[in-house]
Amino acid sequence: MTGTEVPSQPQGGPPQAGAPAHASPLIGDGDALDEGFELDPAFVEDVAAALRADDKGLARTLVADLHYADMADLLERLDGEDRRLLVDAIRDDFNADVLPELAGDVRDDVMDALGFEDFAVALTELDSDDAVYVAGKLDADEREKILSRMPQATRALIEQGLSYAESSAGRLMQRELVAVPNYWTVGETIDYLRSTRSSPDKFHAVFVVDPRHRPQGVVELHRMLTSKRPVKMADIVDPEIDVIPVDMERDEVAFLFRQRNISAAPVADKSGRLIGQITIDDVVDVIEEDAGQEMLKMAGVRATDDSSLYRSIMTTAQSRFLWLVVNLGTAFLASSVIGVFEKSIEQLSALAVLMPICASMGGNAGTQTLATVVRALGTRDLNANNALRIAWKEIFVGLINGLLFAVITGVIAYLWFHDQMLAVVIGTAMVTNLIAAGFAGITIPLVLDRWGLDPADSAVVFLTTVTVVVGFFSFLGLATWIML
Repeated sequence: MTGTEVPSQPQGGPPQAGAPAHASPLIGDGDALDEGFELDPAFVEDVAAALRADDKGLARTLVADLHYADMADLLERLDGEDRRLLVDAIRDDFNADVLPELAGDVRDDVMDALGFEDFAVALTELDSDDAVYVAGKLDADEREKILSRMPQATRALIEQGLSYAESSAGRLMQRELVAVPNYWTVGETIDYLRSTRSSPDKFHAVFVVDPRHRPQGVVELHRMLTSKRPVKMADIVDPEIDVIPVDMERDEVAFLFRQRNISAAPVADKSGRLIGQITIDDVVDVIEEDAGQEMLKMAGVRATDDSSLYRSIMTTAQSRFLWLVVNLGTAFLASSVIGVFEKSIEQLSALAVLMPICASMGGNAGTQTLATVVRALGTRDLNANNALRIAWKEIFVGLINGLLFAVITGVIAYLWFHDQMLAVVIGTAMVTNLIAAGFAGITIPLVLDRWGLDPADSAVVFLTTVTVVVGFFSFLGLATWIML
């Protein structure tokens, strides 16, 4: 529902276009899934074989009971031609809930196979938040062609959702909800829900609003159903409700849900009017998507919807080229450090054999710290109040591990080259670099975060530079000073 006005009637939602004809069970066809509830590769091959044999009837029978998430998985596993054939085979029974589950490039293939007309129909069947999400991932010209084929009311709803910033609560919220006036009784509310066709297909709470349509609280269904009919909704409402501004950042929304352990929260516009709700399933998707993006960015891969396994070779190569150029620059910086000690390496060949060990250990230790710190910044466990304490902790962790690995590498170096001073040099360099790695692993992301930059984007590049330069310089410098 839009939830825009509450005169004498409670607000429900716009009529849903109808559940798909083949309402799927939760985990789908047992023959299609393996013991881990993932698609059985043999099942995927059976579907592909049926499609290649042009047996659409068999293909439809095989996938008829699949849950929409499993259907999305199946579409992603098939190659482009088989994917088109499957979409064509199930066109009449296509479950629109598949669309938000698909990777961007696969969704584009499905849209091409369905055509703009059928894709627009499918988009109309989705809940408003899912429809806005899918429409927001389309190219501008494709989106316009899709929206032009939709009913005016649905189009207006999607366009309004798209008008909010992509990272805001407005883009995340669902317009379908149940809101009732605060003077209604439990009996009136239940009777309305039984008689109206405008309530959402699924809901777990009823929002109570004042005459100006501002949220006053929430009544969980179990509380309403265990109350007597004459009881007013205002008497059983939970007023401790977290109202989310429509322009709140979505990571703030995720933090609120995690911090307060809430399952649904109302969204209000700047005037305080209730315009939608955000539910826990949407927040779970946000957390999962953000976590995936952080992992991609730390690996130097552009964290966009297109950074999937299904892009073309050239597109994937282009998206990774920039970070590889940056890494090439840091590699030349490390090489310049080696060049300073070129004569030392010529006089003692063992230095060339051992110097990668120190730099590599520092890089791995720093990455462990960096991953922990970036995650802590994302979950807000790390802040200005405890940053100094955590920094000292990481330095001492580096010192302890450095001493332990100094002994290990020193013994190995001595047994290998029978040179006591060489063992002392690499042990000392190991301690130095692991302390530097721990310090850099926490300070670099903190500094980037302080400057308003995303630590996951570039912290790895800076960290690698620090650990490589410090590792080479400490090892080769000590060797030159002590041994040569």
